[in-house]
Amino acid sequence: MIEGVKVKKLKVIPDSRGRLMEILRDDDKMFIRFGQVYMTTALPGVVKAWHWHKKQHDSFTCVSGTMRLALYDGRKDSRTMGQIDEYEISLKDPMVVQIPPGVYHGFKCISKEEAIVINTVTYAYDHKDPDEFRIDERNNDIGYNWER
Repeated sequence: MIEGVKVKKLKVIPDSRGRLMEILRDDDKMFIRFGQVYMTTALPGVVKAWHWHKKQHDSFTCVSGTMRLALYDGRKDSRTMGQIDEYEISLKDPMVVQIPPGVYHGFKCISKEEAIVINTVTYAYDHKDPDEFRIDERNNDIGYNWER
């Protein structure tokens, strides 16, 4: 696993009315601080990649459909520099994956229906000075194949 990445398996609790799933709590070992929660989606086959942050941690989970989350460690001072990890996340295998600063990440919707993703971040998005750095999803030095 890439240095600094944390994964927590989640539990879906069904009852006669529907389901409940706790994603991140302030008493979790992986909780750092609260900045913002947002939802993003991807249509089937769509890739949203690659980006990274200088100070922000992301905590991704998928609450509908299925996403393949890919991570690339681009940090020069990391013992796992150059490593690629991937996670398939859905309600069939629910988890939250926390991504530290400096790790490139992106995801692809690999289900037939839209993937709905919840991200809890450690800092609110700053529209005037965003902590978000992007590279092209396919034209880069990472060497990850999104087409698989």
